Amino acid sequence: MQQSDVVLRAESITKVFSGTVALRGVDFNVYRGKVNVLIGENGAGKSTLMKILAGVEQATSGRLLLDGEEARITNTHEAAQHGIGIIYQELNLFPNLSVTENIFMARELTARGVINEQAQQRRATELLARFDQPIDPRALVGDLRVGQQQLVEIARALAQNVRILIMDEPTSALSTAEVTALFRVINELKAQGVAIIYISHKLEELLQIGDFVTVLRDGELIATAPAVDINVNWIVEKMVGRDTTSFFHHEAHERGQPLLEVSHLTLPNPRSSEDLLKDVSFTLHAGEILGVYGLMGAGRTELFECLMGMRGTYTGEFLLQGKAVTGHNIADRIAQGLMLVPEDRQQQGLVQSLSVASNITLANLSKFAKGFYLSQPDEARTVSQMVRELAIKTANPQQLIGTLSGGNQQKVVVAKALLTEPKVLLLDEPTRGIDVGAKAEMFEIMRRLAAQGLGVIFSSSELLEVLALADRILVLSKGKITGEFDRATATETALVNACS
Repeated sequence: MQQSDVVLRAESITKVFSGTVALRGVDFNVYRGKVNVLIGENGAGKSTLMKILAGVEQATSGRLLLDGEEARITNTHEAAQHGIGIIYQELNLFPNLSVTENIFMARELTARGVINEQAQQRRATELLARFDQPIDPRALVGDLRVGQQQLVEIARALAQNVRILIMDEPTSALSTAEVTALFRVINELKAQGVAIIYISHKLEELLQIGDFVTVLRDGELIATAPAVDINVNWIVEKMVGRDTTSFFHHEAHERGQPLLEVSHLTLPNPRSSEDLLKDVSFTLHAGEILGVYGLMGAGRTELFECLMGMRGTYTGEFLLQGKAVTGHNIADRIAQGLMLVPEDRQQQGLVQSLSVASNITLANLSKFAKGFYLSQPDEARTVSQMVRELAIKTANPQQLIGTLSGGNQQKVVVAKALLTEPKVLLLDEPTRGIDVGAKAEMFEIMRRLAAQGLGVIFSSSELLEVLALADRILVLSKGKITGEFDRATATETALVNACS
C-alpha cells in the first residue's frame, strides 16, 4: 500500500495512567477503504488506542495524522468533525427510548428548529433495512434482544456518515445471520472508501473480514501483516507469546449421579402464540459439563432464566438431587443450589460503581454477618482467596470493577457465583467479548469445577468452544431441543444441521 492510502496514522503513541504505561510508542496505520484489524489480549492496549483515535482520551505523547496532516483531537465532537465514529463493545443505548430516538440521539434531524420525526423514521428504516433483520424503528430498545440492540448501535454510527469507523467487538452478541448481514454492510462501506478499524477476539472472523492485522501485546505493537499472508496460529503466537495448542483440548473426567432433572419445561410467549420454550427435558449429572448450542433467539437465555426463577409463567418440573425445585425468585433458587453467570455481565452481573471485593461478596453478604455488621477481616480473607484461585488480575480488591479488563470482570462474576456454593452453575455465553488467553482460563475454571463434582451448564454460539469443552451437547432451535450429542457423535456439521 502507498502512503497516500493511509487516511489516519497514529505515530509514536504513548499513554500513561497514574504511572502505568498503557501504550508505549505505538505506530498504527489505518488504510482507506480497508478493514484494519486490531487484535491483542485483554489489557494489551487496544481500547486505549481506540479511545485516543476517537477523542475520548488524549495521548501522553505522540501525534495523529489525518491525510498526512497533523490533527489535534481532544474530544469526541472534534473526532466526529473529522469523520471518526466509534461503536463500543458495551452497549451505549437508552432502553426507555425508541430505536429511532437512539439512532439520532444528540444528532436529531430538524426542520425550522423542530425535530423532523418523519425524516428520522424514514432514515432509521433505511439504515436498519441494510441488516435484513425485523427491527421496528418505533420499538423500545429495552424490548430488543441483545443482538438486535448491537445492530441499533451500529446503525447509530452509520447515521453519522463517517469516513473512519471504529468497531469494538461488533459481533459479540450477533447471530450467524446478523454477522453475515453486518459483513455485507462492511463491504459496502469499504467500496465507498470508508476505513474500518475492527477489534474482535473471534480469530477466524478476523481473517474472513480483515485486510490488515495489527497485534498489540502489553501496550506495544508486535506485528502488522496483510490478512492473506497469515493464519490463526500466527495471530495467537503474536498475541500471547506462548504455545496455545492446549486451549481447545478436551479432558475426560468422571461424571456422577443425576444432579438436575428438567421435565417438560414450556415457556409461553406473552406476545405471540409461539412458545419461547417447548417441552424441554434433559438431565445433568454431577461432574458433567453440559453445553447448550443454538442460534440467537433459540431459547438458551430463556432456559437459564426459567431455571433461576426469573420467569414466572413457565410450566414443567425441576428436580435437584431428587428434590423438587420450588420458589419463583432468584433468592430461592440460589438457596437451593442454582446460580447463574449471566450473558450481560455489565448490566446483570456487576455493579459498576462498586469495587472488585464488593462485587465478589454481593450475592452472599450473610456469610460475613456478625450481628448488625459485616466482618471485614472475614470478607477480605475470602476475597483474597477468590482472587488467588481464579487468577483475577487487579491492583487490589478495592479497585473499581469497571477498570478491569473484560476477562477479569467475567472472573469476578464467576467468583460471586461460587461464593453462593452452588450445586449447579449456569453460564450464559461465558466467553463473550474476552480474548483467547482469558477464554483458556475460563475453560480451565469450568473443568476444575466439574472435577470437584459441580454440574456445569453453559451456552455458547461458538461451535468450537462447545465441541472442545462439553461432555454432552444439547441443541436448541426455536425453543425446542432438536439434537443431543455425546462427544463421540458431536461434529460441527451435526450441530449446524440440528439448528436448521
